[in-house]
Amino acid sequence: MLIFYFMIERERMSKRIKQKHIVCLGGGNAMPKAVLSGLKKYPVKISAVCAMLDTGGSAGRLRRDYKIVSPGDIRRAFLALANTSPIIEHLFNYRFENGQLKGHNLANLFITALELATNDYQKVLSEMSKFLNVSHQVLPVTLEKSTLFAVLENGKIIAGETNIDKPKHNGRLKIKRVFLRPPVKAYKPALKAIKEADLIVIGPGDLYSSLAQILLAKGISETIKKSKAKTVYICNLATKYGETNDFSVQKFSDEIEKYLGQKLDYVVYNNNFVPVGSRVKKYFDRHPELISLVRVDPGLPREKFLGRNLLPDRGLIEHDSGKLTKIIIGLCKR
Repeated sequence: MLIFYFMIERERMSKRIKQKHIVCLGGGNAMPKAVLSGLKKYPVKISAVCAMLDTGGSAGRLRRDYKIVSPGDIRRAFLALANTSPIIEHLFNYRFENGQLKGHNLANLFITALELATNDYQKVLSEMSKFLNVSHQVLPVTLEKSTLFAVLENGKIIAGETNIDKPKHNGRLKIKRVFLRPPVKAYKPALKAIKEADLIVIGPGDLYSSLAQILLAKGISETIKKSKAKTVYICNLATKYGETNDFSVQKFSDEIEKYLGQKLDYVVYNNNFVPVGSRVKKYFDRHPELISLVRVDPGLPREKFLGRNLLPDRGLIEHDSGKLTKIIIGLCKR
């Protein structure tokens, strides 16, 4: 009987040892929906490292009113990894429509209240994990306050993530670079997760207002360089007005590598599969901030650039989470 017990324990330990650790960097809705929601179905360890400098909407208001880091992207990651009832998920996604709370998301308020009540962000993370039954890590990229700035090709400087995301300036002007002021240090548990990773997934998501701000936190790119993990960038499906006008797959990759400070191991992008015109038109009518599907450069090296049909067979033009996460799991095994 004792021998049988030890055999079971050894098998369990062996499964733990073989379990891959995937670190996902991102913010907004794209990465949680496209990557986290699919990866949680696999026997892997996930660490989601989230952008924290949102200046718009409910999260931006709470950040300004209470001098806290933005709760918006942390909320999205938690909900994508949640294993709870549909009513709780619906509740945490609830947005007030009237009164003084108009525009506020309930989960944003909940996270803010936890932070103010405990004054300990580690407790915020642990309590959210318990409440939503999350078995993976959700981590802020930083807990320090800062502002994202963009330098345009005409020399003008734009302040704030929202003003980059939804330009009030001439959005046809290209962004030359983005930076944080003041500089911020990365959250130590996020750096630890990166050090221990087998694979680091960047994106999908807004190039400058989401992904670049993560890579700009002090310690992130340096730790990725020292990590033994392979790096993979999930390229966006569409270009965005004010951020990535006329970008190709290669241009997206080049910009990520600029802020990463090294070459990527893999770039996953949607190949030349284009859905029927009516489906494309309907999608862009619903998302006027988007311009066109991302152009695929001819002659991309196949060992690095992995072109696949990443779209669902019908409905919205968005990353099919099932297709995408199968590719990510496959890269873990290389």
